[in-house]
Amino acid sequence: MRRIKALILGGGQGKRLFPLTRDRSKPAVPIAGKYRLIDIPISNCINSNIRDIFVLTQFNSASLNHHIHHTYRFDYFTQTFVEILAAEQTLQNMEWFQGTADAVRKNINHLDLEKDDDVLILSGDHLYKMDYHEIVDFHRQENADLSVSVIPVPAKMVSEFGILKLGEEMRIKEFKEKPSAREEFKELAIPQQLSKRLHLDESRAFYLASMGVYVFKADALIDVLESTSDIDFGMQVIPRAIRRLKSYAFIFTGYWRDIGTIKAFYEENIALTDKNPKFDFFSEEKRVFTHPRFLPPAKIENSRIENSLVTEGCIISGADIDRSVIGLRSVIKEGARIKEAVIMGADFYGRKAAGNKDIIPIGIGEGSTVERAIIDKNARIGRQVVIKNPRDVKNLDSENYYIRDGIVIVPKNAVIPDNTKI
Repeated sequence: MRRIKALILGGGQGKRLFPLTRDRSKPAVPIAGKYRLIDIPISNCINSNIRDIFVLTQFNSASLNHHIHHTYRFDYFTQTFVEILAAEQTLQNMEWFQGTADAVRKNINHLDLEKDDDVLILSGDHLYKMDYHEIVDFHRQENADLSVSVIPVPAKMVSEFGILKLGEEMRIKEFKEKPSAREEFKELAIPQQLSKRLHLDESRAFYLASMGVYVFKADALIDVLESTSDIDFGMQVIPRAIRRLKSYAFIFTGYWRDIGTIKAFYEENIALTDKNPKFDFFSEEKRVFTHPRFLPPAKIENSRIENSLVTEGCIISGADIDRSVIGLRSVIKEGARIKEAVIMGADFYGRKAAGNKDIIPIGIGEGSTVERAIIDKNARIGRQVVIKNPRDVKNLDSENYYIRDGIVIVPKNAVIPDNTKI
């Protein structure tokens, strides 16, 4: 019986999401007020009835390991598991992971693979819902060594992804990682016949971008990793594998977004407040799982809240909130104005600190304004603070805040004194 082993790559430093990754790994970054990015691929696996799930970790992995360990517990009578494969030094290799492919190479023995198994390789920073059996069934039907899930993108997004060119019957003919010049990618455009089949705007050029979802035959994956010293999947392994192996493209037609940058992460969080968001956390059929918490319901007093997500355990008093995500245990005081902001909340209420007049309590203080910003966990925003970047500064590193793509980020555990203007 051919088994499916899922391998989620979660060990990278996540530089593009800094400072949210200053104290945690990228897959551990909170999203939608109560979830973590890692919950997306793990939930997809569970909903796809894939039971053997491995997560590779290395950089700032403590919070990610803690979340996985306390969230994905299964009883003794099921065969489902989520196992952490942490970077380790051995007598054979004293180095840490050098890249995504190197991480898989150094852990391949832990997967207990058999020749005809299929290995599903996933990223930990994408927002989508997918039945992985669809690509696995396609992979097996074509008797492929490698299958790459792709999604159509317009020309303006080509430089952000690996772009594939198809030959006959969905066979991958060419692969270019993040081509920058139009001359490099114009010949990679989707043929008109395929555009018509996918119901795309035929007056515009579209391209097939890799989603970072790969299916390998186990023996093909082992051969590729053992025959080279390549360390990165997107830049090295996939282009080389396409030249050597029988490789096919599986076209995904659902919603998918790479949220590995501050701008994309912020926009996707805010988009969740729309009346009909493109990504749906409310689906009964394809649920997103996360750590169960025993928190009281949100307490809201004398406040105006419009088009927002408010999670459990929040205490909101006399605030004005518009199109924002309010995370777990958020405390927002009288007169605060929150607009188009992501408030990640807190790991605890910090009432002892609040009782000390010399210490700014966790949460958003009285009369403060937060607009177009991300406030990370356990941040202490004082009274009459203004966070809104009125000069539209694009990028800035300050002592207790950062700006990326015009978005102000207050990092985890930061303190913003009373009357501060940002």
